[in-house]
Amino acid sequence: MKDNASLVGGKVLLRQINDRVLIVQMLVMVFLCINLLLISMFFKNESFYTTTRYILFAVNLLSDSFLLVVSDILLILVFFNLTFQVWLCVIICFVLIVYTTVTPVTLTAMTLERYVAVCMPLRHGELCSTRNTINCILIIHALSSVPSIFIFSTFFGSASLKFYTKYQLCSVEIFILFRWQDNLRSAVYQIFFLIMCIIIVFCYVKIMKVAKAASGKDKRSSRKGLRTVALHGFQLLLCLIRLWCPFIEAAIFAINVKLFIDVRYINYIMFNLAPKCLSPLVYGLWDETFSHALKKNVFCGFFRRNI
Repeated sequence: MKDNASLVGGKVLLRQINDRVLIVQMLVMVFLCINLLLISMFFKNESFYTTTRYILFAVNLLSDSFLLVVSDILLILVFFNLTFQVWLCVIICFVLIVYTTVTPVTLTAMTLERYVAVCMPLRHGELCSTRNTINCILIIHALSSVPSIFIFSTFFGSASLKFYTKYQLCSVEIFILFRWQDNLRSAVYQIFFLIMCIIIVFCYVKIMKVAKAASGKDKRSSRKGLRTVALHGFQLLLCLIRLWCPFIEAAIFAINVKLFIDVRYINYIMFNLAPKCLSPLVYGLWDETFSHALKKNVFCGFFRRNI
């Protein structure tokens, strides 16, 4: 009887996992389709790929799309207990951590661009030229590599050569061999997010002052800048909460494995997938220029094909 009960319980758990994988696949496909649509819009219009805010928006979309695909593949591998050698996981996770950091750093750069546009309009053309934007993208990726360099430098100094040929479930946690490495990772991320939060709050306060003093068209532009910065701040908050998720999950894992699976699934939906839909919302729907181009190219094209 006990064996039958455990078999039934195992089937229920497997069906639950399969259902969850399907739900995640549907969400990932929806977000990817939206992102790819907006990316195609970006490359179709010359004014977009010569404007700093839209170039950074495209970088954010590409980063989010890459993260969605890679994290989704890793999620499927973990759900079905598929393992591969650690050296391959090192390469995947190094790139994954870099692009996990690219998103919040790019959001911060986009916030600074809005600050320059609203508070320093006369210098906006000079500071936000195409050349400076390309340099900014290189700086974003260089800064985003810092957490990966810290995490993997400590791992390379601690792991034996035999460990690289072992077969493991691919996860960043397998590179944390000692508690001090976990503390170092946490410290690096917290410093990063503290600096980014300070920048966003500073920009919000400065834009708010300009909005209060402005009138007419300038006031409308300032308010729009405030709304954009506020949404970037909310996205950054979700990224920060995602940073705390591994610590919460580790504590729950020690108490109850089933609860750990449930919490990890909810965290993935709330703090990994949900922030990915905010960038398309901010620039794809609320931005007048982008939404106008979207309606013109997508909806008009649809009607032309059906006439």
